Parts: sequence; C-alpha cells; structure tokens
Amino acid sequence: MTALAKEVRGKGWIVFGARSEHKDWDLYLMRPDGSARRNITNTPKATEAAPRFSPDGRRLLFRRLPRASIISHDLWGFQGKLVIANADGSDPVVFGEKGEYPWACWGPEGKRIACLGHRGIEIVDLATKQVIRRLSRKGFYQQLFWSPDGQWFCGVANHLGQQWTVARMNAGTGELNAVTKRWACTPDWMPDSKYIIFSYNPTEIRPRKGRRWTQLHLALGDGTQPRLVFGEDHRHVYGGATSPDGKYVLLTMSVIDGGMAEWSGAPMWLMRLADTPAIGGKSTIMRELYPDAKSSSMLPLPVGWEPHWTYAEIDVKQEPAR
Repeated sequence: MTALAKEVRGKGWIVFGARSEHKDWDLYLMRPDGSARRNITNTPKATEAAPRFSPDGRRLLFRRLPRASIISHDLWGFQGKLVIANADGSDPVVFGEKGEYPWACWGPEGKRIACLGHRGIEIVDLATKQVIRRLSRKGFYQQLFWSPDGQWFCGVANHLGQQWTVARMNAGTGELNAVTKRWACTPDWMPDSKYIIFSYNPTEIRPRKGRRWTQLHLALGDGTQPRLVFGEDHRHVYGGATSPDGKYVLLTMSVIDGGMAEWSGAPMWLMRLADTPAIGGKSTIMRELYPDAKSSSMLPLPVGWEPHWTYAEIDVKQEPAR
C-alpha cells in the first residue's frame, strides 16, 4: 500500500462527496493517496453531491440539495439543482432550478451537457442553455454518461424487457445495445471510450438473506469481453471510476447494497487496473467462481461517495478539512 500511495500521490486530484462536521454533505478534494484533503464547498445550509470534473479538469458540476435532504443512491440525478463551479469549488453558479437538467453530464469538449428526462436525452449548450438536440431515451432511466470521444452514451435502461441493464447508445443514430443482461448499474466510461466499467450483481452468487453481492466489472461497449475487476464476499462495490489514463481504479465498498449515500457513504479504495481481476478478503464463494483472480492490493481512502479523478492541477485555496 505504501508503494501504491507513493506512486499516485502527485497524479492530480480526486473529488468526492462526504459528510461534514455539520452533518450535511459537502464536496472534498484530496490527492489520490488520500492526503491534502480539503472541504471545497463548506455550505452548512445545503448538501452537495455527485461531483464531476469537466474534461479539462477546470470545472465541476454537481447537485445541490436542501440541507436535510436524503441523497438517493438511485435517483440522485433527479434531485436538487444543477450547479457548475470552478474545480476548487469557487464561483459556484446555479445552472438550473429543482427538476431541471436531470442526470446532467459533461460533453466531450466541456461546452455542452447531456441530460436524461421524460422528454428523452437532451443535449444542452452551456453558453445559451438551449436544447440543441434531442434523442429518444429508448428505455434509459438513470446514470447517463457521455463518452470522452463524444460518440456514445451509456446508462441504465429497461432494455428488451429487462430492468437494470447497462446499455450503450450511439450518440449520432440513437441505436441502442445492451452491455449486460440484468442486475447491473452505475456505468462509467474508460478513457478510451471503448470499455465501460460498471457494478454487477451476478446470479451465480448464492443469495445471502435474499441478496447477492455487487461486484465491479468491465466490458467493451458492445457487451463483449466482460471480466471481473474486483469483488469480495459480503460486500457491495460501487462508485467504479478510473484515473484519466485508465491505469487505476477507484471504488467504494459497503456492507449495505446501494453505496450508502442515504447514510454517510462508504470506504473508498484505489487499485491498479493491472492488478485485476482481484478479490478481497477470504471470499470463499468468489474464489470458487474466479479461481484465476488475484488477491487484492488496494489503497484505503476516506469514506465518501461518487469519487471522480482529474490529472489537472488545482490551486486549492481552502483550509484543510478537519
């Protein structure tokens, strides 16, 4: 772990949401080894969640909710107001009121966002707030993200009668294909725009009190070449994201399904993609299913939710969080 911490320490910044000393949720920046942690919103009268760096790492978009709000791990993209700020949290501007711009995500050049609502997938120009294009959502209902090359969307869909399907849509034609068949969610793009990382609750795992355990997986956007990234018996793995060069993986791991946004988040971890597929702990059941998987070598990070990573340098003005 010490070697991994030293390896990633200077590789940009990670942003994430976490409980503050005031018991609301704020946004924090930290170095990838967990050092230099700082609260960059400090809003005791509001709650902030789900931050995402712009492609150039200079800005953030996130949701701002009333202080007493409970963040839904499934519906957060419909909650609160869309806010855009500098990467250090300064100069926050409310871009949309409650109910506007649901599931907003950055476009590949940072000048547009895509939103997912009842009217479909809407592409919005940031300068004018005009909808410049609309596509049928074709069953997409949450967790929309635009690929870095601008050619694709991924999200969670009801596809061919199957709920909780991670799907890919051609951003030009609207053509849709399934990446997984069922019981998958929280997809995100790898930097090459070819692979998608997602959480998957496989049917091969024997239920424990009626539940299976969520793992982190990778697959090509057409659904081929699926493989395990990380899993552990009796744990649920979410928040899967990669470093901007795709060499490292971020994740959260909780004992309760859903990622624990409704409480205080879950422990975050960092690992090398080259060290995967990997399994944590004793995990007798998972090791039977994946006999060739490695034992995990992971760097523990603070408790949080929905981490995102940039290699851009940020001049952080805030005092270190207590």
